[in-house]
Amino acid sequence: MVTRRGMTRSAILEASVDLFGSRGFSAVSLDEIAGVVGVAKQTVLYWFPSKDELLDAVLEQTALELAAVIEAAVRSAPDEPLARIEAVIKAVLRPAVRRPALLGLVREVSRLSPDHAARLTDQVRPFVRRATEYLGEEMANGRLRMADPGLVVALAYATVTGIATEPTALQAVEWQATTTGLRRLRRELTEFLLAALRP
Repeated sequence: MVTRRGMTRSAILEASVDLFGSRGFSAVSLDEIAGVVGVAKQTVLYWFPSKDELLDAVLEQTALELAAVIEAAVRSAPDEPLARIEAVIKAVLRPAVRRPALLGLVREVSRLSPDHAARLTDQVRPFVRRATEYLGEEMANGRLRMADPGLVVALAYATVTGIATEPTALQAVEWQATTTGLRRLRRELTEFLLAALRP
């Protein structure tokens, strides 16, 4: 059961995702976060003694939620590698269609301090390892195009997060950040990656 105090912590994290994602970590103050949540700044500091600790908590929660989404997608997809890869891509991008600030949060990751980046890397390393092992097995079985599975994982991540969060490139092709535009982007990214992995 979530207590009222726990709800306050969750509300602070949710507001921080939206603000950091839409305006950037450095542009957002704790006062603004407190104002959005409707609490005093001291309440924010009670839960998160510094802005850096708040960012770590936001990234940790986002990584845990993403891991749960990926696990559910893999479990529900057919036992066929391209179908599983497609399910994972859709599952990862689906929350961004509903909440575009998540794309901005992904963009912020590339601007993190080395300490934040190292902690985030530690959180995602187990998932990267599993993805690399899975791709390697499917490549060895001839169900995916033979390649370096670690590099494929890195390229897939860079493709999805890079183009999905790069406003200049998207604006150059007159793409609009609407729900329809985000769905189209998800579809094109999926087709691009699947074409690269078909045997």
